[in-house]
Amino acid sequence: MMREQKSKLAALLIAALTVGTCHGAAARDQAVTLRFALTADGKDVGCAAPLSNLGSGRLETKLHDARFYIHDVKLIDAKGVRTPVALVQNDWQYAGVALLDFKDARGGNTPCTDTNPAKNTTVGGTAPAGAYVGLEFSIGVPVQGMADNKIVSLNHSSTETAAPPLDIAAMAWNWQAGRKFLLVEVIPPAPYITKSDGSKTRIWMTHIGSSGCKGNPATGEIVSCARENRFTVTFDRFDPKTQRVEFDLTRLFENTDLLVDKGGAIGCMTALDDPECPAIFSALGLNLAESAPGAGDAGKQTKPGVSPVFKVGAAKPPKIVGGKQ
Repeated sequence: MMREQKSKLAALLIAALTVGTCHGAAARDQAVTLRFALTADGKDVGCAAPLSNLGSGRLETKLHDARFYIHDVKLIDAKGVRTPVALVQNDWQYAGVALLDFKDARGGNTPCTDTNPAKNTTVGGTAPAGAYVGLEFSIGVPVQGMADNKIVSLNHSSTETAAPPLDIAAMAWNWQAGRKFLLVEVIPPAPYITKSDGSKTRIWMTHIGSSGCKGNPATGEIVSCARENRFTVTFDRFDPKTQRVEFDLTRLFENTDLLVDKGGAIGCMTALDDPECPAIFSALGLNLAESAPGAGDAGKQTKPGVSPVFKVGAAKPPKIVGGKQ
C-alpha cells in the first residue's frame, strides 16, 4: 500500500509539472469545453423534471436530485494516446476534480428551462493543441490531487474546510469523511416506496462512493478503502464541438423496482448486502462484490472504460442571448 501511495504521489507531481509547462506556453494550448446532459426516456431532464417510463415498472416519477464528480479528464488522439486536460479552478472545479450538478439553479421546484438552467453542466480546461478524436474521464473523487503546486487531500477531507466543489455537505459520506461520487434521487408516484417492514418512504436514493474504508483522516492518517467504486468512461470517438456526454437515467434504473425496497438503506447506498445495489452497480459497470472468490475485483470496473449509463449524444447549439453567444 505504501509503495502504491508513493507511486501515486510521484504521478501527481509529474502531472503538475506537465500542466505548468503547458500553461507557460499558452499559445500552444487550446481551450476544452465538455458538455454533459441528464436524459430519461430519450429526453433531456434536470431540476425537478418529470421522468417518464422509469424503472422496471416504467413509472412516471420526478427527479429530486442528480450530481456526480468527475476527474482524470483526458483527450485521446487517433493513435490512442491520452492527453490530460488541465481543468481551470473555479467554484465547480478544483485540483482536477469537477462537479456536474443538474439541480435547479434558482433553488426552486420546477423543470429546467432556458431561463431556469441546471446549476452546472459543463467542464472546462485546456490541453496542448492537437488533433483529438476521443474522450476519457473517471467518475469519483481521488484520494489526493494537486492544487497550487502542492498535494492536497480530496476524497477524505472535511467539507467544512475543503475548497469548492468539495465543500458540499450533501455530497459527503458519514464515515471516513469521504464523498458521494454519484448521487441520483427520484420520487416515485404515490403511495411511494414500500419498505421491507411495510412502511412507506418518499425518495428512492442512489448514492455511490468508496466503501469498506479504514483510517482516520482527522488525525492525518491515510484512508484506504476495500472497494474504491471509481470507474472510467472511455469514448474512442468524441468531438467536444458537436457532441456531449449523456447520463441515462432510464438505463440506470432499467432493472430496478422503484416502488419497493427490500432492505438496507432506501435505494442503493453502496452496501454489499443491499438487495437494490446489484442492479444499480451492473448498470454503472461496477462489480459490487467479487466476481469470484479471491478475484479481488470488488468495487472495480467490470470492463475497463465501459459504463452502460454513459453515452455520446449530439450537443445542442448554444442559445443566443442579446445578440451574443
